[in-house]
Amino acid sequence: MSIETAFTVRDAVTSIIDGEPVKRSRRGTDFPFINPASEEPCGVLREADAQEVDAAVRSARKAFETGPWPRMGADERKAIFRSMHQALHRHREELEFLDCLNTGVPISQVRAMHVARAAYNFEFFGEVLSQDSGEAYTQNPSFLTYATREPVGVGAMMAPWNAPIPLASMRVATCIAFGNTCVLKPSEYTPHSMQRMVEIFHEAGLPPGVVNLVNGRGPVTGTALVTHPEVDMVGFTGGSETGKIIMSEAGKSLKPVLLELGGKSANIIHESANMERALDGALLGIFSSNGQQCLAGSRILVQRSIAQEFIERFVERARKLRIGDPLNADTEIGPLCYQSHMERVLSYARLARGEGAKLLFGGGRPAGFERGWFVEPTAVLAQDNSARVCQEEIFGPFATFLEFRDLDEALRVANDSQFGLVAYLWSQDLNVTMRAARELRAGTIWVNTPMFRELRAPFGGYKQSGIGRDGARGSLEFFTEPKTVSIPLTDFPMTKMGS
Repeated sequence: MSIETAFTVRDAVTSIIDGEPVKRSRRGTDFPFINPASEEPCGVLREADAQEVDAAVRSARKAFETGPWPRMGADERKAIFRSMHQALHRHREELEFLDCLNTGVPISQVRAMHVARAAYNFEFFGEVLSQDSGEAYTQNPSFLTYATREPVGVGAMMAPWNAPIPLASMRVATCIAFGNTCVLKPSEYTPHSMQRMVEIFHEAGLPPGVVNLVNGRGPVTGTALVTHPEVDMVGFTGGSETGKIIMSEAGKSLKPVLLELGGKSANIIHESANMERALDGALLGIFSSNGQQCLAGSRILVQRSIAQEFIERFVERARKLRIGDPLNADTEIGPLCYQSHMERVLSYARLARGEGAKLLFGGGRPAGFERGWFVEPTAVLAQDNSARVCQEEIFGPFATFLEFRDLDEALRVANDSQFGLVAYLWSQDLNVTMRAARELRAGTIWVNTPMFRELRAPFGGYKQSGIGRDGARGSLEFFTEPKTVSIPLTDFPMTKMGS
């Protein structure tokens, strides 16, 4: 049996409210969703309007105010998280297929990270919630003061289309671990895996109303969710421009926001680097997941003394990348997620040439792929960092090279960006490594490694790459409210007013 026929693909995807799928009604708008590899329709999405969003939020509010979830002991919630972790692993192949079908990310890369990471999110934050403890202050001998953390309430959790399973699960796990409830709005481009994932949560024992699902476009479903008066906080992973809109709307009612946004990350190749490993890392950094990653190493800064050799070898390797059906295990580059995004990525090759950049390879549609939203792996050598291809997030298999003279120039160019999500450095020189780690203006610095996520550590961006931090401590602080209680240990004299 082929992977295409092993699993059911729903003809229609709707919301899940209070643990049950919403029946399609005459209200709302249907959107066809398209297989990015074949351009063939594979179902319709019923967009949740404001009324449906209201029903989802009220379900989450009821579960928070009167349901068992916030009132469970930590061990009870941890047990359900463990069940969710196990259920995701049991349905791993199905979810991997659905994620690949919607995103176009090659199945080998989905298998390497997507569902395994989602399951780990629940395993990890199950441990975090079970280890959280309060604080006692006894410095003042007359009072016992202690501080506890309580859930905030109802979260609006919003996930992107490039890696829906790991990123949506991260939003959900961090929100509900501490007793909150939520409404999840994924991208309208990736509905299949999201619907199935939320169903699996409930099959694993999650109480109804703790996680509700609504689908639709940002200006319709997203706006109704962010502005709903019963939503207490907003977590969003996605583009910086959308993040600004969300922050503005949330700010009108003082809702706190946690934003993981875009990037134009510098990947510095110093002359002291191990060239073989730097080549491997640079190719992974820009071409894995079809380049559709906010943490992609899309600006490759190479020291002039090694630039010619490094770029020539990079081009040679990149020309050999296997483009094809994302469900084929040998494929390394699949289609982009949707048509207008493909057209946008292609437009940057034309823009680069107009700016005087040298096209090293690619820049168009690959030969033999008349159907599907495929883009050739592309690289350009820019004249300087002010070029738009160096400053704007392209979000595709598109690498921009820049040459630098010395470390001073590399750090200056790397920091000359409106973004600051991650940065990469390849060097065997300890002095270079330590200085770069200190001076690079980014939330995460990866030294001699491609993408690695340590959930214990904070993750988030500087500048327009986001606000707040995910991770054990950062998530605890965002998704809980601290409460301080002071109790006198002895009677003490009080002023008698009005006596």
